[in-house]
Amino acid sequence: MILNGKNKKKLYRPNVAAIVVSSRYPDICEVLIAKRVSAKTKTKKAWQFPQGGIEQNETVDKALYRELDEEIGTSDITILSKYPKKLRYDFPLKIQGKMGPYTGQEQQYYLVKLNNGAKIDINTPIPEFRAYKFVQYDKIFDYVATFKRTNYKQVLNYFRNEGYLS
Repeated sequence: MILNGKNKKKLYRPNVAAIVVSSRYPDICEVLIAKRVSAKTKTKKAWQFPQGGIEQNETVDKALYRELDEEIGTSDITILSKYPKKLRYDFPLKIQGKMGPYTGQEQQYYLVKLNNGAKIDINTPIPEFRAYKFVQYDKIFDYVATFKRTNYKQVLNYFRNEGYLS
Protein backbone atom coordinates (compact mmCIF):
# COMPACT_ATOMS: atom_id res chain seq x y z
CA MET A 1 0.00 0.00 0.00
CA ILE A 2 1.32 3.45 -0.88
CA LEU A 3 0.71 6.04 1.80
CA ASN A 4 1.06 9.79 1.72
CA GLY A 5 2.11 11.99 4.65
CA LYS A 6 -1.39 11.87 6.14
CA ASN A 7 -1.51 8.05 6.21
CA LYS A 8 -4.03 7.93 3.40
CA LYS A 9 -3.70 5.56 0.49
CA LYS A 10 -2.58 7.28 -2.70
CA LEU A 11 -5.13 7.02 -5.49
CA TYR A 12 -4.08 7.26 -9.11
CA ARG A 13 -6.50 8.23 -11.85
CA PRO A 14 -6.42 5.84 -14.84
CA ASN A 15 -5.19 7.90 -17.77
CA VAL A 16 -4.02 7.63 -21.37
CA ALA A 17 -1.42 9.88 -23.00
CA ALA A 18 -0.46 10.34 -26.65
CA ILE A 19 2.85 11.33 -28.11
CA VAL A 20 1.64 12.62 -31.47
CA VAL A 21 4.03 12.94 -34.39
CA SER A 22 3.05 14.93 -37.46
CA SER A 23 1.90 13.40 -40.72
CA ARG A 24 5.37 14.23 -42.11
CA TYR A 25 6.86 11.49 -39.92
CA PRO A 26 9.26 9.67 -40.45
CA ASP A 27 10.79 12.16 -42.89
CA ILE A 28 10.50 14.89 -40.25
CA CYS A 29 10.21 13.90 -36.59
CA GLU A 30 8.13 16.59 -34.89
CA VAL A 31 6.17 15.97 -31.68
CA LEU A 32 2.98 17.77 -30.68
CA ILE A 33 2.93 19.65 -27.39
CA ALA A 34 0.05 21.78 -26.16
CA LYS A 35 -0.56 24.38 -23.46
CA ARG A 36 -3.57 23.78 -21.23
CA VAL A 37 -6.31 26.38 -21.01
CA SER A 38 -5.99 26.16 -17.22
CA ALA A 39 -2.24 26.93 -17.25
CA LYS A 40 -2.08 30.24 -15.40
CA THR A 41 1.67 30.48 -15.48
CA LYS A 42 3.44 32.68 -17.98
CA THR A 43 6.42 30.36 -18.00
CA LYS A 44 7.00 28.54 -21.23
CA LYS A 45 7.40 25.28 -19.28
CA ALA A 46 3.67 24.57 -19.01
CA TRP A 47 3.15 22.38 -22.07
CA GLN A 48 2.21 18.71 -22.27
CA PHE A 49 1.17 15.82 -24.49
CA PRO A 50 -2.57 15.23 -25.02
CA GLN A 51 -3.89 13.03 -22.24
CA GLY A 52 -7.04 12.24 -20.33
CA GLY A 53 -8.90 9.95 -18.01
CA ILE A 54 -10.05 6.47 -18.90
CA GLU A 55 -13.75 6.12 -18.18
CA GLN A 56 -15.20 3.15 -16.35
CA ASN A 57 -15.72 0.16 -18.69
CA GLU A 58 -13.71 1.89 -21.44
CA THR A 59 -10.71 0.23 -23.08
CA VAL A 60 -7.44 2.13 -23.14
CA ASP A 61 -7.52 2.22 -26.96
CA LYS A 62 -11.04 3.71 -26.98
CA ALA A 63 -9.98 6.28 -24.38
CA LEU A 64 -7.02 7.23 -26.58
CA TYR A 65 -9.24 7.99 -29.59
CA ARG A 66 -11.88 9.76 -27.48
CA GLU A 67 -9.32 11.93 -25.67
CA LEU A 68 -7.62 12.94 -28.91
CA ASP A 69 -11.00 13.98 -30.34
CA GLU A 70 -11.84 15.92 -27.17
CA GLU A 71 -8.46 17.62 -26.85
CA ILE A 72 -7.08 18.18 -30.35
CA GLY A 73 -10.22 17.78 -32.44
CA THR A 74 -9.14 14.67 -34.31
CA SER A 75 -8.58 10.98 -33.77
CA ASP A 76 -7.44 10.50 -37.37
CA ILE A 77 -4.25 8.76 -36.30
CA THR A 78 -2.29 5.56 -36.71
CA ILE A 79 -0.92 3.90 -33.59
CA LEU A 80 2.81 3.31 -34.08
CA SER A 81 3.64 1.82 -30.69
CA LYS A 82 2.50 1.46 -27.10
CA TYR A 83 4.73 1.85 -24.06
CA PRO A 84 4.96 -1.61 -22.44
CA LYS A 85 3.79 -0.57 -18.96
CA LYS A 86 1.83 2.09 -17.12
CA LEU A 87 3.65 4.93 -15.39
CA ARG A 88 2.56 7.00 -12.40
CA TYR A 89 3.19 10.56 -11.35
CA ASP A 90 1.95 12.64 -8.44
CA PHE A 91 0.25 15.97 -8.94
CA PRO A 92 2.04 18.96 -7.39
CA LEU A 93 0.76 19.49 -3.83
CA LYS A 94 -0.87 22.83 -4.75
CA ILE A 95 -3.31 21.09 -7.13
CA GLN A 96 -3.86 17.72 -5.43
CA GLY A 97 -7.00 18.84 -3.61
CA LYS A 98 -8.48 20.11 -6.88
CA MET A 99 -8.18 16.71 -8.52
CA GLY A 100 -10.84 14.92 -6.53
CA PRO A 101 -9.58 11.98 -4.50
CA TYR A 102 -6.53 11.49 -6.75
CA THR A 103 -2.93 12.03 -5.73
CA GLY A 104 -1.75 11.60 -9.31
CA GLN A 105 -2.27 9.69 -12.51
CA GLU A 106 -1.39 6.25 -13.81
CA GLN A 107 -0.82 6.62 -17.54
CA GLN A 108 -0.61 4.37 -20.56
CA TYR A 109 1.44 6.05 -23.28
CA TYR A 110 1.03 5.64 -27.03
CA LEU A 111 3.12 6.89 -29.91
CA VAL A 112 0.75 7.89 -32.71
CA LYS A 113 1.08 9.51 -36.11
CA LEU A 114 -1.41 11.98 -37.56
CA ASN A 115 -2.75 10.56 -40.79
CA ASN A 116 -2.29 12.56 -44.00
CA GLY A 117 -4.98 15.23 -44.15
CA ALA A 118 -5.76 15.10 -40.41
CA LYS A 119 -6.43 18.57 -39.03
CA ILE A 120 -5.83 19.64 -35.45
CA ASP A 121 -8.51 21.91 -34.02
CA ILE A 122 -8.10 22.85 -30.36
CA ASN A 123 -11.32 24.89 -30.47
CA THR A 124 -13.29 21.86 -29.34
CA PRO A 125 -16.70 22.06 -27.56
CA ILE A 126 -14.87 22.12 -24.20
CA PRO A 127 -11.39 23.47 -25.04
CA GLU A 128 -8.57 21.97 -23.02
CA PHE A 129 -5.67 23.67 -24.82
CA ARG A 130 -5.06 27.29 -25.73
CA ALA A 131 -2.11 26.67 -28.03
CA TYR A 132 -0.20 23.85 -29.66
CA LYS A 133 2.93 23.39 -31.71
CA PHE A 134 5.13 20.70 -33.15
CA VAL A 135 8.69 20.66 -31.86
CA GLN A 136 11.79 18.64 -32.57
CA TYR A 137 12.55 15.83 -30.11
CA ASP A 138 15.53 17.69 -28.62
CA LYS A 139 13.35 20.76 -27.82
CA ILE A 140 10.51 19.04 -25.92
CA PHE A 141 12.01 19.61 -22.48
CA ASP A 142 12.32 23.34 -23.12
CA TYR A 143 8.53 23.43 -22.76
CA VAL A 144 7.05 20.65 -20.63
CA ALA A 145 5.91 20.92 -17.03
CA THR A 146 8.55 19.89 -14.50
CA PHE A 147 6.44 17.30 -12.65
CA LYS A 148 5.85 15.34 -15.88
CA ARG A 149 9.47 15.27 -17.05
CA THR A 150 10.59 12.01 -15.43
CA ASN A 151 7.86 9.99 -17.16
CA TYR A 152 8.23 11.90 -20.41
CA LYS A 153 11.97 11.18 -20.48
CA GLN A 154 11.41 7.50 -19.76
CA VAL A 155 8.78 7.11 -22.47
CA LEU A 156 10.55 9.22 -25.07
CA ASN A 157 13.83 7.38 -24.48
CA TYR A 158 12.01 4.07 -24.89
CA PHE A 159 10.49 5.11 -28.24
CA ARG A 160 13.86 6.55 -29.31
CA ASN A 161 15.68 3.33 -28.41
CA GLU A 162 13.03 1.36 -30.33
CA GLY A 163 13.91 3.43 -33.41
CA TYR A 164 10.75 5.54 -33.61
CA LEU A 165 12.11 8.95 -32.58
CA SER A 166 15.24 10.77 -33.63
